[in-house]
Amino acid sequence: MSTTRRRRPLSAWKATIAVAMSNYIEAGAIIALATSLTLWQEAFGFDDGVVGIVAALSANAFGAAIGAAIGGPLCDRLGRKFIYTYDLIVFMVGALAVTFAPNLAVLLVGVILMGIAVGAGVPASWTYIAEEAPNEHRAAHVGTAQLAWSIGPAAGFLLAVIVGPLGLLGSRLIFFHLFVIAAVTWWVRRGLPESRRWKSEREAALGAGERPSFFSGIAGLLKEPKNWGALAFLIGVYGLWNTVAGQAGIFQPRVYDAAGLHDPMQQNLLQVLVWTLTAAATFFGFMRYGDRVRRKWLYLGGAALGVVAWAVLIYAPPGLFSLLFFAVAWGISAGIGAQAFYGLWTAELFATRYRASAQGVLFMLARVMVGLLSLVFPVLLSGLGLGGLGVIILGLLVAALLIGTIWAPKTEGKSLEDIEFERYGRHVTTAAGIPVKR
Repeated sequence: MSTTRRRRPLSAWKATIAVAMSNYIEAGAIIALATSLTLWQEAFGFDDGVVGIVAALSANAFGAAIGAAIGGPLCDRLGRKFIYTYDLIVFMVGALAVTFAPNLAVLLVGVILMGIAVGAGVPASWTYIAEEAPNEHRAAHVGTAQLAWSIGPAAGFLLAVIVGPLGLLGSRLIFFHLFVIAAVTWWVRRGLPESRRWKSEREAALGAGERPSFFSGIAGLLKEPKNWGALAFLIGVYGLWNTVAGQAGIFQPRVYDAAGLHDPMQQNLLQVLVWTLTAAATFFGFMRYGDRVRRKWLYLGGAALGVVAWAVLIYAPPGLFSLLFFAVAWGISAGIGAQAFYGLWTAELFATRYRASAQGVLFMLARVMVGLLSLVFPVLLSGLGLGGLGVIILGLLVAALLIGTIWAPKTEGKSLEDIEFERYGRHVTTAAGIPVKR
């Protein structure tokens, strides 16, 4: 018995790390495109309007939205392992298409396929990690996905600096590196078990005579009135914040250019600093304290720092101070900010039978919001300037801060079954084999 107890945490961490690599690949796909958009634009001769379309169809926006709309319900229907086993195959095809793209059409196909794979894989990974994590360390395990998501951009921007002299060939190599990482991750994941909670939920449903369909998760999600409030809360927390972060992810080099920093290598180095600090803040902040302190205050600190970071970048006199202050403040803010809490709260606030469907719906809506702004962001940035866009950016961040702080749930230390019983007054489906504490 003692040997099993010692091995279980190691096994849980192995599964967490393997599945969390979806977030490295997601962020890497976004940054690979962000650092190469200008090069693709020059090579294939398209204007800023097409730049917005390419960005909107990518893993940063509509491409991921389509994947989430499909992957979330399938994850509840066929299992978490089904999605994280096959989504990377689609991703690898897309990565190869971009790597060898001879024209805009092939580039778009590859970008869309990568986006669909990311959209399907990320909700499945967050769901699986939360379901397999120990109750007292759930934030630490979910934070691993955020850590991987942070390391992806840091590595992507650093690679962009290293291969910068190669021009578009260097960017193609970055996409090929994502293909290699996806292939290795796919191989490692093949030996992972299915989520225990999903298996027990499925056995209980089949024992009760249910025959779940593709739409069962969505139908169950929308039939329960309590879920509507949780959906609205999480859109307010993540959707609003991510609308800003999504533009920063794909268009940050252009934002720096508008703020007075024109050298591409310096822009990428500044982003390496941002994402390195995000990774550090995730590890030393969210993962260390997310299970120990009242999460409301940790969220408030990260959200407030993000507002200040953008206010300084937009309205302070341009120069080294404002750029470095933004990089440090936004980097730390993102590490203990909305995305980490979103991954955690989405897993906690919905029942097992439609948890992945909820992830899919929310991730889809968040990416649609990013996509809508991405369609016009380059044009707005050129027309209004950074100061003109500042009102939109700060308004979204302040709204996310208020919503997350005021309505933050108190779920730390509780099992997913305990939270489910508190929220619904019952267990939506009795999960055989999972102990229930009341």
